[in-house]
Amino acid sequence: MKKISLFLAFALAAVFIYAGGVSSASSNTFPETLSGFDTKQVGESGVYNFDKAHSFIGFKVKHMGLVEVPGFFRDFTGQVNFDATDVKKSSVSFKAMTTSVDTGVAGRDKHLRTADFFEVEKYPEMTFASTKVEKKGKGWVVTGDLTIKGVTKSVVIPFEIAGWLPAGERAGMKMGIAGETTINRRDFGINWGTNLPSGIPSVSDQVKVVLQIEAGKAK
Repeated sequence: MKKISLFLAFALAAVFIYAGGVSSASSNTFPETLSGFDTKQVGESGVYNFDKAHSFIGFKVKHMGLVEVPGFFRDFTGQVNFDATDVKKSSVSFKAMTTSVDTGVAGRDKHLRTADFFEVEKYPEMTFASTKVEKKGKGWVVTGDLTIKGVTKSVVIPFEIAGWLPAGERAGMKMGIAGETTINRRDFGINWGTNLPSGIPSVSDQVKVVLQIEAGKAK
């Protein structure tokens, strides 16, 4: 029994190390341009539309300084205009309907739709449109205009191209993108919240924006 347990421990360790190595390689070796690669394997230029059934536009906010509470938008659209010969010429844009906000708690979602937060009747959507894609160190960042409650701010989102699914595998070429950044909600006029007696805010000003996008090439 001890021999079996020891064998499983070594096996799990090997899998963990291998997975970590693959992750590190994939995030650090994506080329600045793809001119020296077979684009049918790495990716193809074109417009890629967000697959809403397999994508996530969400956020995480710390509650009372304790834990991050997640949420997401159920209704959204978006696209990536990908340039395989020079990724810096690519662009991305998306639109999320604020009324579709979902944190898994009906009362809280109702409050988020009021003027205290998204004020969805007046501002039914939030938008993002990139202005620049560039290499930064070993990774990539997209800079763009994020508009919430009628306020537009330039934000920077570090991202990686998580992978490709070649045409023929599953109904055409697909790409995966993963990105995350942090914004200050007060910059967009979302100011509701109180401080606890200790001075800790009931809702953090800092909001993590999380993007997990699967997009399919338009035909």
